Amino acid sequence: MEQRNLLLAIVLSVAILFGFQMLFPPPPPPVQQPETVGEQGSTPVPGQGAAPSIPGLPGGVPAAQVREEAIGISPRIEIDSENLGGSIALRGAKLDDLVLRQFRETLDEDSPLITYLSPEGSADPYFARFGWAAAPGTTVTLPDAQTLWQSEGGTLTPDTPVTLRWNNGEGLTFEQVFELDDEYLFTVTQRVVNDAGAEVQLAPFGLISRTNTPEILGFFILHEGPLGVFDEVLKEVDYDELKDDFEGRDVVIETPTTGGWIGITDKYWLAALIPEQSQAVKTRFLYNQRDGRDHYQTDMIYDATAVPAGGSVEITNRLFAGAKEVVKLDAYEEQFGIVGFDRAVDFGWFYYLTKPLFYALHWLNATLGNFGLAILALTVAIKLVFFPLANKSYRSMAKMRKLQPQMLELRERFAEDKQRLNQEMMALYKREGANPLSGCLPILIQIPVFFALYKVMFVTIEMRHAPFYGWIQDLSAPDPTSILNGFGLLPWGVPELGILNLLNLGVWPLLMGISMFLQQKLNPQPPDPVQAKIFLMMPIIFTFLLATFPAGLVIYWTWNNVLSIAQQAIIMKRAGVPIGGGSATKPTT
Repeated sequence: MEQRNLLLAIVLSVAILFGFQMLFPPPPPPVQQPETVGEQGSTPVPGQGAAPSIPGLPGGVPAAQVREEAIGISPRIEIDSENLGGSIALRGAKLDDLVLRQFRETLDEDSPLITYLSPEGSADPYFARFGWAAAPGTTVTLPDAQTLWQSEGGTLTPDTPVTLRWNNGEGLTFEQVFELDDEYLFTVTQRVVNDAGAEVQLAPFGLISRTNTPEILGFFILHEGPLGVFDEVLKEVDYDELKDDFEGRDVVIETPTTGGWIGITDKYWLAALIPEQSQAVKTRFLYNQRDGRDHYQTDMIYDATAVPAGGSVEITNRLFAGAKEVVKLDAYEEQFGIVGFDRAVDFGWFYYLTKPLFYALHWLNATLGNFGLAILALTVAIKLVFFPLANKSYRSMAKMRKLQPQMLELRERFAEDKQRLNQEMMALYKREGANPLSGCLPILIQIPVFFALYKVMFVTIEMRHAPFYGWIQDLSAPDPTSILNGFGLLPWGVPELGILNLLNLGVWPLLMGISMFLQQKLNPQPPDPVQAKIFLMMPIIFTFLLATFPAGLVIYWTWNNVLSIAQQAIIMKRAGVPIGGGSATKPTT
């Protein structure tokens, strides 16, 4: 019975590890019925009969062969900081050219920098812009996507803001002041000055537009696509979800909110609009298919406000465009009161475990100078936290190991009477103070920690391209060595085998499998030969499964096994239990 329970615990642990979020995903955000929203359309706002209309999804702009050609169509203001490079297009006042200077596509030093935003006319347009919309019944000329703005100031840097200005010839002057901090945050102050003879009703808006569906990993534990936090609630919408609802007209999901943020996320990068946190805005996710391409837009718009004759109105918004570094997201959240801004990093259901583990790793990395060493140190810390519980478990396992000869004798005596066998077994456990479920506990303790660490390795950019020692140059990627090429000794590279890539066993997965096998040999061995064979297969199964996992996770599991082996061996020695493998044997008479 005890071995059956242990086997069941292992199977359930594996099921939890790989299937929890797939079988029990969080409920999808409610999707409203599609409605048509375009350049001339408008949708209601609570408390009003109608609302100003944000410009609809772009279309009809042919893709250029070269990104640089599309950039050259408009005069521009250069962006220059330690983290960002690129430019703002004066035509349309679009932030549509952005390069992340601290990140490259691969580990190669000559690898291209990450190109993030691109203008219309390029292969994959992705940009942000801010503007004003007129209230229904207001007739006024407003700047649009083709308006050519005039600039004041030179290059946009953390020390030098720039101002864009445009006059509509009807007494209204529009200004946009762009400021950039040392990281990835743009502050955009929109201002309109009314020198006309009458009041006008205008509403400021911001939008992020993306053309073409990007290549995504498609992992069920990672969200990539539109998302936001609305009234303190995180909402994530998949690209496929929007496409599946498309029936020839714009798919629109509207959410009113006070504060929060809205944007589009990739695994490591984020573009997000951040309104003034004390004001109410209406946000939308939009999708359409035009020109044979997918078009996505996230936007926000405030209620219309009166701009009196001879007066002015201004509002300050922010745009985040860059790497989702957790510490920086938290700093922005605290500085500007942006609720849930750290949820842009998909910490998942185990958020309250995953994020503390991330910060523990972050601190240890800063202290030790290497994320791999940080993983080893964190493993020791976790073992210390669970030391009393694990000690109790291992002592009970040692007793079970010591009782194996008596248990085998009972099985032989009462082989035909299962009820009597169970009664005698329970009496033996009670008499000797042994717990038949003791072997389950160390495994079950590891599962949530393992999954939380998996999330940290997989979703945080801090782990991207983080080296360890030797051949491990990226802890967020699988071990690059392979048994199929003699771990690099044979004259061919690692073969690409598609779904069979798990055959590419590296050094660390093999070390993990060996450590798991050795730990298993310290546990009470099943007297049933069939169960013994099943348990013998577990290290092999885990070796192949973890071969495709991030190397940092495999290093954690291996080191955890080594520490467990040492702890268990010491306890067994103190209990007078011989250390060694093999099945239980019947006591000699």
